[in-house]
Amino acid sequence: MSEKALLAAQGYLELGMVEEALAELSLIEPSLSDDPDIMELRLNILMRGARWSEAFETAEQLLRLSHDALPAFIHGAFALHELGRTAEARDLLLKGPSILRQDPTFHYNIGCYEAVLGNRDAAMESLRRSFAMDETFRSFARRDPDLAGIADALET
Repeated sequence: MSEKALLAAQGYLELGMVEEALAELSLIEPSLSDDPDIMELRLNILMRGARWSEAFETAEQLLRLSHDALPAFIHGAFALHELGRTAEARDLLLKGPSILRQDPTFHYNIGCYEAVLGNRDAAMESLRRSFAMDETFRSFARRDPDLAGIADALET
């Protein structure tokens, strides 16, 4: 039953059907509930559903199981940010393994968090890194409400 429920949960996630995906995950054998792949799927579902508190709790659980769970750092930090705990979000990302710094999303999110915290220079430094790694982040930045306060600097 667990494999079928897992596939169904993934399918529902792809369709944006959060509650149905979570219902399918609840059918998975309890002995598998601490499996990092299943926890990561749960985290993705919760993120899709904007269930920030639960997403952060799941990210914390995943990090307790595996400190190398890169999505737990990115998604956990984003959940904290959405909960209004932006300084904690930045700090969580910065505590992550060094390999995170190879991901443009890391630098983009740090840039957003720094901008929200009023640290314009640090925000621009991180955003420039993300743009250098992946130019598509520049177009995200133009529409990102977190960056509204530094929109003038984004055009340069």
